[in-house]
Amino acid sequence: MSATTDRILSKAIDGGRLTPDEGSELFRCRDLHALGRAAHQVCLRLHPEPYRTYNIDRNVNYTNVCAAVCDFCAFYRKSGDAEAYVLPREELYRKVEETIALGGNQILMQGGMHPTLKLEWYEELLRDLRSRFPQVNLHAFSPPEIWHFHKLNKLPLRDVLRRLKDAGLGSIPGGGGEILVDRVRTAITKNKSLTNEWLEVMRVWHQLGGKSTCTMMFGHVETTDDRIEHLTRLRSLQDQTGGFTAFICWTMQPGHKMAHLPEAGAFEYLRTQAISRLYLDNVPNIQSSWVTQGAKIGQVALFFGANDMGSLMIEENVVASAGTVHYLTLDEIRRCIREGGWEPRQRDVFYRLVDDRPATWAAVGDRALPVLN
Repeated sequence: MSATTDRILSKAIDGGRLTPDEGSELFRCRDLHALGRAAHQVCLRLHPEPYRTYNIDRNVNYTNVCAAVCDFCAFYRKSGDAEAYVLPREELYRKVEETIALGGNQILMQGGMHPTLKLEWYEELLRDLRSRFPQVNLHAFSPPEIWHFHKLNKLPLRDVLRRLKDAGLGSIPGGGGEILVDRVRTAITKNKSLTNEWLEVMRVWHQLGGKSTCTMMFGHVETTDDRIEHLTRLRSLQDQTGGFTAFICWTMQPGHKMAHLPEAGAFEYLRTQAISRLYLDNVPNIQSSWVTQGAKIGQVALFFGANDMGSLMIEENVVASAGTVHYLTLDEIRRCIREGGWEPRQRDVFYRLVDDRPATWAAVGDRALPVLN
């Protein structure tokens, strides 16, 4: 490890803010252990508590119809496709009821950018769910979806977000971020929000008092400098609003959509997460994204800057459609935390601890998936 890298790591450990050039320098470091040790020390400074957290929720994809075309997505369908759907309301109710019965406190509700559903449809959906299930947080609609609502309905973005909030929207997931560099976004997606548009949705939501998560999907056509630019854009917005509760990064799963690209493995995942913890000095929480790497690497991620094992999912469709097959039970999630030396504690999307009562998985099977929200 070079003296320059050692100086940068010491600066981050001591609480100093890294510059973009210093972040890029860390991506030239191949000493994974040094990066992990530094990220772990930063995490322990921010989270000295004797526990690490997880969440129980369900990813409900209310529709798979999408006007965008993303090279990496195996889930979306066009309106006329035989497999296109919009979930009936009764099926949504059933999914929420099952989630509550299993100890869940949140629904992560995302779909595609449906070309005809108007804002009133989404408002009615939120009001209906909020009325029936007031105890459940509706963590819903990624920034590209909300930007699509704004364009389709020809309404100011602030009005769209205020109406969704009034209807019951509780928080916004960070989906659709991929890499917040327009050169990258236009190379892998079409008809989808660009960098400033994604950020503007989050900015206005935070100004309205809302909270959200932020994400990064890497390991495709981006460079490591692009990853740093992405992190810089998130950090800058967080300086302005303080609205991000957590950051989650994961590797793209090539599957059958981008099979020509080499798959980013555990080394790249752990390195990128560690650097993210060192760089995002104002984002309080980092989630381990073991859905793409498996339980062992997900557990190791708790020593590479993560203080949270992510969300335990009763259902997940989008990542699974790309061929990811890692599954854990609730007991396995908790064991991963306990074996690391911490107490496992259940939390909500706002990182408030909740009653940690055992869940019974028999109602829907004994498998669960973590969500990338």
